[in-house]
This record gives sequence, C-alpha cells and structure tokens, in this order.
Amino acid sequence: MKSILITGCNRGLGLGLVKHLAGMSRPLDNIFATCRDASKATELRALADKSSNIHIIEIDLAYTDSYKKIVDTINDQVRGNGLNVLFNNAGISSKFTRLGLVKKQQMTDAFIVNTVAPIMLTKALLPLLKTAAKKAEDTAELSVRKAAVINMTSVLGSIAENNDGGFYPYRCSKAALNAATKSMSIDLRADGILVACLHPGWVRTDLGGNNAPMDVDSSVSHILDTLNSLTEKHTGCFLQYDGKILPW
Repeated sequence: MKSILITGCNRGLGLGLVKHLAGMSRPLDNIFATCRDASKATELRALADKSSNIHIIEIDLAYTDSYKKIVDTINDQVRGNGLNVLFNNAGISSKFTRLGLVKKQQMTDAFIVNTVAPIMLTKALLPLLKTAAKKAEDTAELSVRKAAVINMTSVLGSIAENNDGGFYPYRCSKAALNAATKSMSIDLRADGILVACLHPGWVRTDLGGNNAPMDVDSSVSHILDTLNSLTEKHTGCFLQYDGKILPW
C-alpha cells in the first residue's frame, strides 16, 4: 500500500489511523487526511508538520459537489500511480433516541454524512482507485496493496444484532452504508478493487462516549492488522476490527 485517503481525521479513529500509519517503519508515500476545519485539528497539523507524506485536505464532506478538490489534491501528489485505499471513516451520530423523539433533520444529516458522502466520494475517486489496481497487475488477488474501499460502519447497523431499538439516524444510515458496500463490492470486483465495511468496536471517542471499553490505539492496531490481512474472500463482507465476520 503506497497511498491512502482517510476521511474525518481531526480526532478519534481517523486521527488514530493517521498517527499509526505515520509511525510505521516503512511509511506510505502519501497519507491524505480530510477534516472540516484545519484550524481546530491541532494534533493532525502537528503530525503533518513532522511528516511530509501527510497531506491535510480541509473539506466538509456534506457538500458532495466539492469533491473535485480532493481528487485534484491526490492527483497532484500520486503522479499517475492512483490511490490504493479510500477509507470512508467520517461519520456522525445523534444521541440515543426512541421513536417518539427522533427528528427529520437528524435522519437527513445522518444519511448525508454516513451514507451519501461515502458513496459519492467513492464515485469521485474511482478513476484513481482503478489506476492503482492496474499499476499492481503483478498482484492478482484483491488486497489493500492493490486497491480497496473500506467503509467504517458499526454493529449498530446490523439488523440481525439489533436487540435494543432506538438510534434511528445512526442505525439506519449505517445499515444503508452496509448495503452500499455490498453493491460496490459487486460493481468494482472486475476492476480489481476490494470493498468491505468495518466495525471498529465500541471505542472511547466523542462518538463512542467515555463508557466505551476500548481505546483508540487498540482499535486502530487491530484495524490495520485486519486491513493487511484482507483477501478476495473478504470483499463484500461486514467485518469487525479483529476480522470477525458480523451478521447483516
């Protein structure tokens, strides 16, 4: 894997992924990291100041018409080599709500960020992903070393595992992202692009809350190990951070 784009890197799992990748003994050529407001992404900017391979892209992913900025930034850096991995990490969640309290705007906002944005960004970056897959023709089997789209989902998006109800905006938008992941895996297989959705565990982040049992570093370490182990048999799968297959 020579290049990766990770969305939502100002804090939490996105920032954790950038930190771990920046600290690898064999660093990637390019790590592209998006955030909505670079002036508030203090830790991310500090990492970029130390590592010339980290490129910050300031963008609000809700505005899908602005994705050309991302495409152009990546094109300028990879110089014809394409993009190996798109990691759709950015996501939002409203607080737990029962049916009587859920609001239309909560539903709309969640679908725009958690479902629509990953689909439209994948569409925008498809030429770069296809280029990376072609450049890795010596790697016949699907993998992150060739080309991959990883969608950060949640076990809360599992219909089979829903035993508590509530969380309408988050559950529904993540279940829809899971469905999109399956379709992408079918549509992009012939192009040599692996597609999977990944549950990071219940992690102590702004989204996961302080009661979560897992810290960011533990989750990210498992996630990166799992990414590197993905093969053709994993495309179209709903995976946990440690590689366990989850029920839809």
